[in-house]
Amino acid sequence: MNTQQKMRPKLKVARLPLTAAIYMALSTAALAAPDDQAAEEKKATLDTVTVTAQKRTENLQEVPISIQVLGTQKLTEMNVSDFDDYAKLLPSLSYTQGEGGGSDPYIRGVVSGGDGNHSGPSPSVGIYLDEQPVTGVGGSIEPHIYDIERVEALAGPQGTLYGASSQSGTIKIITNKPDPSGFASGYAFEVNSVSGGGDGHVLEGFLNLPLSDVAALRVVGWDQKDAGWIDNVYNERTFPTSGITMNNAGLVEKDYNDSHTTGARAALKIDLGENWSIMPSIMTQKETTNGSFAFDPVVGDLKISRYYPESLEDKFTQVALTVTGKIGNFDLVYAFSTLDRDGKSESDYNDYGFWYDVVSGYGYYAIDNNYDYINPSQITLSDGHQTKRSHEIRISSPQDERFRFIGGYFQIDQYRDIQERYMIADWYDGYEVTGWEDTIWLTKQDRRDSEQAVFGEFSFDFTDKLTATAGFRYFENDNSLRGFFGFSRAFSGQGSRPGNQRYGEAACAFVYGSTDPADWPKFNGAPCEFIRDPDGSLGKTTKENGTLGKFNVTYKLDEDKLIYGTWSEGYRPGGVNRRATLPPYQADYLTNWEFGWKTSWMDKAPCSARNGRTSSSRFWGKTA
Repeated sequence: MNTQQKMRPKLKVARLPLTAAIYMALSTAALAAPDDQAAEEKKATLDTVTVTAQKRTENLQEVPISIQVLGTQKLTEMNVSDFDDYAKLLPSLSYTQGEGGGSDPYIRGVVSGGDGNHSGPSPSVGIYLDEQPVTGVGGSIEPHIYDIERVEALAGPQGTLYGASSQSGTIKIITNKPDPSGFASGYAFEVNSVSGGGDGHVLEGFLNLPLSDVAALRVVGWDQKDAGWIDNVYNERTFPTSGITMNNAGLVEKDYNDSHTTGARAALKIDLGENWSIMPSIMTQKETTNGSFAFDPVVGDLKISRYYPESLEDKFTQVALTVTGKIGNFDLVYAFSTLDRDGKSESDYNDYGFWYDVVSGYGYYAIDNNYDYINPSQITLSDGHQTKRSHEIRISSPQDERFRFIGGYFQIDQYRDIQERYMIADWYDGYEVTGWEDTIWLTKQDRRDSEQAVFGEFSFDFTDKLTATAGFRYFENDNSLRGFFGFSRAFSGQGSRPGNQRYGEAACAFVYGSTDPADWPKFNGAPCEFIRDPDGSLGKTTKENGTLGKFNVTYKLDEDKLIYGTWSEGYRPGGVNRRATLPPYQADYLTNWEFGWKTSWMDKAPCSARNGRTSSSRFWGKTA
């Protein structure tokens, strides 16, 4: 079957009468405004934009890096609610998107591997939610975009300040913080429809509640339904080996690829004296997606025929703590976060079962315990859990000094439990992976990734116009993969299948010297653990360390114009191939040379550009 991906059609938005009335009122007020008031409002849109790209608050036009910023007003005007929305507004950003989410972003076209596999390499773009890294293998979390202060996209390697997976750039999502100065609240309600598809809605709101002169609570909530536009239509399929015919009459549905997202965020800020503050926060979100986001042109435009239910559930909870203060004239920041994420999915693997049967007679093995032929269709079930914990502490000197620095320590530990089953209903017990009913293939693995690093950047003003900045990051990585993947013992020696002791229960028998599963130590319910390092020890590991560098020279032509040149490095960590016979691969590095300028013209209208080249100047090892 020829299957293609199609992007979401443009939404036709139908807003509630109350919302329309408010918009009309605001529009009328704007039209009636005096010329000088209108001019003042226009001028206000060009006020200073502050960013934290270099981990300190600075004027956007004075930061000598290529950076795009989407502020609250822009996010609201463009009706941005998720990653797919704001990614389209960032010129240097491109991305691939899996079904129902799991987007993999790329900046400046730098794509260094990555196939979405749970055991695959780390991403090349780092994603941060406030101070916390939320980058993930196979797709980062995608928080709902509402009550967001700004989104920053930093192009080019950001290795010195942001470390691993900021090889080609970094995306930062900065939320609005609690404000003890006054009460504030807001809400939005939208109903919409997809051209040729179904109906959806968005309901969101926030509350900023001062608790005292030094404390405030901010709470945000949302409920969003994205309408479907793919139709699952009736079809029949006959398998050649058995002659069994099946149909999907029970799953026929119009606009069946809808999704539903609910979530909430809360933060409490407490000022401890004049110079210190503490802010704990929590965010939780659950997204449920149904159906497939592909269509089959043979069946029809925006139509497909699926024979089994398909769904994806992605839920996460992030707890964070940020402490800021001063030691003398030096600013101190400590940021801690823990992220727990659970994902479950079910997928129709029927197409593979059919074509395996057509090409190689695979249906011969699709029998029940009475040795009668059964439907050889496969389904896949995935169930995984991730935990990510990070700490960062950094100190920076006053920004108005001629010599300035920022430095700190960073640590992150990530754990991922992986489970995938390929199943045939009512399959012969003797063909199953031991202990797993109806399972033809099982992946049961434990992946762990950790990094520790020290970093620093130092700036010196040679004159009031010329500034040089040098930075470094020293890191140590330790990554490992343990567990089981493959077929049952019954398939050892079937053609090119096991019998070569590479995977599955054949590898269990080879490692433990017995063909009896009772003799194999179990691994999280799997028949055994057999993934091995080249030295023969169980589990595969890769350890490495290295140093990244950065050097920048900035020259201010006047207070509104500057030019800069930058040399910088970034890297993506090495990892472990899931194939037991392949060795681990080491990190790949990227070096960037860039020349750019930032200017303001005609009443401070900003303009920026850059001209540079990016190259993989250091790369070694093997990836798969």
